[in-house]
Amino acid sequence: MRHVRHASPGPVAGATVETAVLGELVKHHLNQGREPRISFWRTAIGSEVDFLIGADKTLMAVDVKASSTPRPAMAVGIHALRRDLGARHGPWIVVHTGSHALPPGGGVTAVPLGSF
Repeated sequence: MRHVRHASPGPVAGATVETAVLGELVKHHLNQGREPRISFWRTAIGSEVDFLIGADKTLMAVDVKASSTPRPAMAVGIHALRRDLGARHGPWIVVHTGSHALPPGGGVTAVPLGSF
């Protein structure tokens, strides 16, 4: 029997998916006549969230994963952000390359890139 190795998505795939999500976030804000206020969050110990979107006393966090299998570990950065900043706003979203929207837990929703 032949063994087939699957290549991991790698850093290029992750950057490509992040760029696509950033483009959608910017388009969404511009289409509503708002200036997009988008930043990122990263700690000295390596916790990070790809996009923070702030508007009128709200905070939305979007973390992007180049994985097609949503799992609770994908939301670690968002949970760290919420603990660190005491942020209670939301929505809290993990965008992934799979096909199903699933809750990875703790108020975070996993959303497929195709429906983002």
